[in-house]
Amino acid sequence: MKTKMIMLFLVLGSWGAFAQHDHAKHGEQKKEENMVMFKDDNIGKAYEHYLHLKDALVASNQEDAKKAAGELQKSVASVSNGKMVADEAAKVVAATNLEGQRKAFSGVSDMMAMLVKDGKLSMGMIYVEYCPMVKASWLSNEKEIKNPYYGDKMLKCGNVKEMIH
Repeated sequence: MKTKMIMLFLVLGSWGAFAQHDHAKHGEQKKEENMVMFKDDNIGKAYEHYLHLKDALVASNQEDAKKAAGELQKSVASVSNGKMVADEAAKVVAATNLEGQRKAFSGVSDMMAMLVKDGKLSMGMIYVEYCPMVKASWLSNEKEIKNPYYGDKMLKCGNVKEMIH
């Protein structure tokens, strides 16, 4: 009887340890990152600043959005056809509130989409996502919708309109 009880405790103990091991990995979500690279490094750098601007707007961070727009503005100076993006980014920098930045972001996104399509991706995929409420698009490395026009108010509002390969 004593031996059976010890065996039972060992079995239950090892089962509990196994279950704990599985739970440790359960909360872990491995997220595959879509790396995007361009044949023109300057477009790649500009696109990175664009993503920082988008992410700042998703987070409703006015100060970070202003900084990212300024960096985007500088980075497209060395890109052919970059003046249109720079002009639109200047509107984000000049905006006095988050609402103004988000409104100006629509123009930045339209110009960046044209620039990116001409930039010839060498690796990855860019998603052109669309918000029907604002009737505006944005670019993203992720298929998951994170709406920069509404931030946490309507974070998931939108859909993938196009994919740039």
